[in-house]
Amino acid sequence: MSDKPTVTDIFKRALEIRATDPNGSYEDVKSRLKSEFGGKGFPETAYLTIPEYDNVVPEEDWTSGLPVVLRGIQNEDWDDVVHGIIISLEQVENYPKQSGREDDPTKEWRNRGKSIGEAVDKNLDKWMPDELMDLAKRSASK
Repeated sequence: MSDKPTVTDIFKRALEIRATDPNGSYEDVKSRLKSEFGGKGFPETAYLTIPEYDNVVPEEDWTSGLPVVLRGIQNEDWDDVVHGIIISLEQVENYPKQSGREDDPTKEWRNRGKSIGEAVDKNLDKWMPDELMDLAKRSASK
């Protein structure tokens, strides 16, 4: 890693720590992150992002720690940076356990594919002649 890690680097490292010790506490992850990254330069605020987890957690949850990370970078406080990473990590890990996955078909209000599928079918039925629809279906099945 370089002298200036990105927020993504720190978040991915938190995920690695959890993968190697899934029963460890978040405090353990915090202290390991602080010891590994604390002596380095602070991340650039232009790259204040973590990998997307829309398929697991609503965006407002998986990004919930980023304002705390930003405050930590601005104040040059590794405690806040790491705390913000842990907030997002907790959301990514706990949301599916507490409320089921977003793409769970039993949760109609979370099933984004259903509303999109209905709109696509409606538009195709309305605008695509039967002959073209048959041709498209045959092409798709090959």
